[in-house]
Amino acid sequence: MNITITLTAAQEKGLAYVAESPQEWAENAVHNRCRQAIDEIYDMEVARMTADPSITSIPADKDAVVLAANVQTAAQRNAASALPE
Repeated sequence: MNITITLTAAQEKGLAYVAESPQEWAENAVHNRCRQAIDEIYDMEVARMTADPSITSIPADKDAVVLAANVQTAAQRNAASALPE
């Protein structure tokens, strides 16, 4: 996936003021947030699998666990919480 961010001249100047490389800073911020979300999904999924007596093994690969997890996107969760009860 490629994500493109367009900054105004003032935003670019502001980011360059606080980051030696605005590109590297933005990439690092996104990669770090992805890492945090992956850890959260992994922990939830391992807890779910551990509690399920029908599951006899958990994959050793974190990415495999995350990719196989049946989780909703933030958009899906927000839409579900906005539904009237």
